[in-house]
Amino acid sequence: MNRPLVQSPGGVTLAGGGPVSATDLRRCLARAPMAVAADGGADRLLAHGVMPEAVIGDMDSLSEAARARIPAARLHPIAEQESTDFDKALRSIRAPFILATGFAGGRIDHGLAAMNALLRHAGRACILVGPKDLAFAAPPRPIALALRPGDTVSLFPLARVGGRSEGLHWPIAGLDFAPDGVIGTSNRATGRRVELAFDRPGMVVMVPRGRLDATIRALTEGGG
Repeated sequence: MNRPLVQSPGGVTLAGGGPVSATDLRRCLARAPMAVAADGGADRLLAHGVMPEAVIGDMDSLSEAARARIPAARLHPIAEQESTDFDKALRSIRAPFILATGFAGGRIDHGLAAMNALLRHAGRACILVGPKDLAFAAPPRPIALALRPGDTVSLFPLARVGGRSEGLHWPIAGLDFAPDGVIGTSNRATGRRVELAFDRPGMVVMVPRGRLDATIRALTEGGG
């Protein structure tokens, strides 16, 4: 792609147009201080007193009131309709990691589209912050998550994929995962470390929302 619209040496908090709680926004901004909005996510940020550094999308959801408050130089319209605003934002941001809030917990179709975007950008360290858990696309390298015994670790394939694990109650080696076949939801950690590796892109991993810092470390350490 061309030069990214947003560049940050630290994490970026990306807000979508779905529900964004004050608690989630505070948690994300504490770890990723630069606030960016995907289209109507700007309204969510402004409602919490946060001015976005940039707004990226087709601008069909951004309210006129928000548009009037945000400096024009911070608005980055991308007119094409072949991708979602979340996808447009992901491909336009360069940062060590992205915390995405307001993309899960609302409409089911929006949530599915967000998962699609995660997979399309599986090489990016992007974490969806949901009401009860976190979701991310497994990167194209092994990862190690610092969890607690009994923590739920759910695996949902969006493509045919195989892998291996250490520290899961039900090991995954030898399983042929597929969205219309074997899935791996409601697995759990047996100890304080879970290791995962997959043979190709396609797996979405979900862990408890209380493991945000551990997930950030797993996706950024050694992964660039």
